[in-house]
Amino acid sequence: MADVHPIEADPVAGLIDIPLPQPVSLLPQTWTSRIAIFVLLAGVAAALWRLMRQRHINRYRREALAELDRIGRAANAGTRPEFLARLTVLVRRTALAAFPREQIAALVGPEWLSFLDHSYGGIEFSQGVGWLLASGSYQRNPPDDAALRSLVALIRRWIREHHV
Repeated sequence: MADVHPIEADPVAGLIDIPLPQPVSLLPQTWTSRIAIFVLLAGVAAALWRLMRQRHINRYRREALAELDRIGRAANAGTRPEFLARLTVLVRRTALAAFPREQIAALVGPEWLSFLDHSYGGIEFSQGVGWLLASGSYQRNPPDDAALRSLVALIRRWIREHHV
């Protein structure tokens, strides 16, 4: 057998490895970029905190709207005076959740409707269909379906848009 030269046997044996570069750091190299990343993360954290705080603060609105939907679905099951009484209680409970008790607990009649108008920025409670909240349950002739639908829409708007 013929002698095989060792270099011919392994052609890669004589190659030298190329040195690899150092691993790249994920930490930004300049202080300005580090500060920018910190400010960005702080802004995201502050925005997330504010969003969660607003969501917690407005929880009573979501619950009141859900209750209004339940009352609206059950409207056919009861009488109109009972329906109006449930709407009145809902508005009162919502106002008590949003405003100081001392400010609104004693309000009745025109003062109550005026308060609702003032907190909403309109006049539909004292001069519109909202008067049904104060006196609709005590009338001989109950309001018609169109007036009740308008009242429910007004209450829905008030729950969404009243300002504390």
